[in-house]
Amino acid sequence: MNDLKNLQRRKALDARNRQADKDVLSRIICDQFIAQLIYRQAQTVMWYIHCRSEVRTQTALLNELATGKHVVIPYCTQDERGHNKLGLWRLEDFSELVPGMWGILEPPQQRWGKPGKEIAPEQLDCIMVPGVAFDRNGGRLGNGAGYYDRLFKNVRADATLIGVCFESQLVEQVVMDAHDVAMDYVITEKNIYAGKGRRFSS
Repeated sequence: MNDLKNLQRRKALDARNRQADKDVLSRIICDQFIAQLIYRQAQTVMWYIHCRSEVRTQTALLNELATGKHVVIPYCTQDERGHNKLGLWRLEDFSELVPGMWGILEPPQQRWGKPGKEIAPEQLDCIMVPGVAFDRNGGRLGNGAGYYDRLFKNVRADATLIGVCFESQLVEQVVMDAHDVAMDYVITEKNIYAGKGRRFSS
């Protein structure tokens, strides 16, 4: 199973790295995300700040902050047992952030856990989810570190999971383990696919 996942991950990463017109396509994808009724009705929405060849989010995210939307971003940390986990930060201005792990913008470590800025997973209504590969049924393949897997275990059952990717990252069927979580929707520059969500079971 791991060999199959790694092969699928490498192929999808290659496709993502080769993707042309990333700025243009990313703008289309982010506009589609913002246009969803689920997003517009959500009180608390999680975006991610892109790195490497991911769908680029910073421009759209800056615009959303200007509207007063209650926006949360994740950052990579560890729980009390040393397991990878995502911290959740209420973002109001990009000036709050500094380059962190892998050069991704995040709040400075000395502010992690600050009351009023740290958000519990249960507060999230809608989550933008990056990934290396997706399929049209909502299957997702991440980088393999488990950060998002652990987050999904702690969000509410009615929180909406929306994967975003370039169409070139889609595969026929993502190789998924029993603990892997499928998206409710996957948005590309060409389409919006309705996934199986957390009803999915490998």
